[in-house]
Amino acid sequence: MIDIKNKTTKELETIAGDIRNRIIDVVSRNGGHFSSTLGAVELTIGMHKVFDSTNDPFIFDVSHQCYPHKLITERWEEFETIRQFGGLSGFTKPKESPYDYFVAGHASTSISLAVGAAKANKLSGGSKVPVVMIGDGSMTAGMVYEAMNELGDLKLPVVIILNDNEMSIAKPIGAISKYLSKLLAGKSYQGFKERVDKFIRNNLPEGSLYLAKRFEESLKLITPGMLFEEMGIDYIGPIDGHDIEEVIETLTLAKNFGKPVIVHARTVKGKGYPIAEGQHEHWHGVGPFDIKTGKFEKKEGAKSATAVFSEALYELAKKDEKVVGVTAAMPSGTGIDKLMSEFPNRFWDVAIAEQHAVTSMAAMAKEGFKPFVTIYSTFLQRGFDQIIHDVCLMNLGVTFAIDRAGIVGADGETHQGQFDISFLRFLPNMTLVAPRDSRTLELGLEFGANLGSPCALRYPRGAFKELPYLATPFIHGKGEVLKTGASNIAFIGYGAGVSRAIDTANLLDIDITIVDLRFVKPLDKELLTELSRQTNKWYIFSDSQKQGGVGSAILEFLNETKIQIELVTFEYEDIYIQHGDTKLLEEDLGITPKQLATKVKLS
Repeated sequence: MIDIKNKTTKELETIAGDIRNRIIDVVSRNGGHFSSTLGAVELTIGMHKVFDSTNDPFIFDVSHQCYPHKLITERWEEFETIRQFGGLSGFTKPKESPYDYFVAGHASTSISLAVGAAKANKLSGGSKVPVVMIGDGSMTAGMVYEAMNELGDLKLPVVIILNDNEMSIAKPIGAISKYLSKLLAGKSYQGFKERVDKFIRNNLPEGSLYLAKRFEESLKLITPGMLFEEMGIDYIGPIDGHDIEEVIETLTLAKNFGKPVIVHARTVKGKGYPIAEGQHEHWHGVGPFDIKTGKFEKKEGAKSATAVFSEALYELAKKDEKVVGVTAAMPSGTGIDKLMSEFPNRFWDVAIAEQHAVTSMAAMAKEGFKPFVTIYSTFLQRGFDQIIHDVCLMNLGVTFAIDRAGIVGADGETHQGQFDISFLRFLPNMTLVAPRDSRTLELGLEFGANLGSPCALRYPRGAFKELPYLATPFIHGKGEVLKTGASNIAFIGYGAGVSRAIDTANLLDIDITIVDLRFVKPLDKELLTELSRQTNKWYIFSDSQKQGGVGSAILEFLNETKIQIELVTFEYEDIYIQHGDTKLLEEDLGITPKQLATKVKLS
């Protein structure tokens, strides 16, 4: 544990430099979250100086900015393994360290956690003060305001650090605003405000109370804190989030308030690494790069599924003005950025608001448009109720383009795309389809655009393996036999699982029938019935959860039809998949083609 408590401001500034250098060194070699975490160094040091990390819950929203916290809390040497298989997580993780309060990887949960922790503290008679660090991007999600609404009513002691590194909640107005913000933060003003409020309530008529209240509100109008104050949460700031002395002084004031308070801190993304300073999305999460030049390692290879999707949807949008689309804070990650640039009136980024994204597109479908909701598998979970209630119930033609389906690697448990088949398959009116390669992805988008009812199309992170089979247009609920074998064994692949089935079959001296299921809902019952006449042992290949997944769907069909088939599914077991290199994770899960071939031989 780095000694923060007993250090002078100058010593803390030296520690901040050491922390930045460590982050730059390790991330330049391993990759990881970068600009946000560099910008949060002084704020994190201030948290550890003012609060007790062994007692007070330290809650990092999303927690991609937690690297300084990890380095301060006994993980300096182990930091070398950040986001590596078997190493440190890139997010907070209680199993990793007692100083990590909660698992975090999705945005906008922190204030809700702090409210819960503060309630528990009050009931148990404790002395804990939950302290939250939340980026301004996370303030775009409704869950934050639900939490603040209750917190402002309960008046429980919670300190929220608003790490403003991309945009202001409201633009301050010059020197007057800065002066008033500091004035509002001071002990003298806070004490004066309480005394005046008490005196007015007890001694002055209603009209005077109104005038006094209006005067105070007129001051807040030229500060960014009015929104929070109206919700019952005190506001301090903006402060310089890189001035350690100011950070410590302000956090000390906030802690002593004994009620909810927001500290608005201005920071610079990438602080301490000039090439990345002020650069937003480009340096948020990075691969290995050269520290001197800032140039990333070039990776030669096939075009990613995301890039194929982006280009194919662009072509559809050029031909059909009814094609529209939305993403939730991931324009470049989902490939929608190109379409937003070319068709700004038809493609939108609604920020971290998956629920709104889904429901708004439901209305567009009702109005005759062909909307694509483009969201990572892990984040689509956040719009689950809206998919049920606003899309499927109305049987509206919304296509869900589900990026990062399957294993995504270093981001780990909170980001693996393993659940989308399971949570979408039981919804009435929903069609589930998956392409096996780039060309069938293009055809899948055409199918979704013209279906006229809810459709979910999943594809993996990275590139498809291109396969030597003719790509034919999708027909609703129809699969495809790619190869008919002479044995009693059939390999049934779904999506990217088709290539794994083929690779596994190539390692076996068995003439195996290979099927591209294409649809897991509705199933091609005619194809499966005919397949049962030719084979009696089926193996399922799909990058998805076993419970409620592809194998489960086929077992339901077999049970209904009383067809006797021995079925083995190679889907993910009932676990959360850890972080690490995708190939290492697949080996750990026992699903590499070589491992699967051995399992087939032994079964």
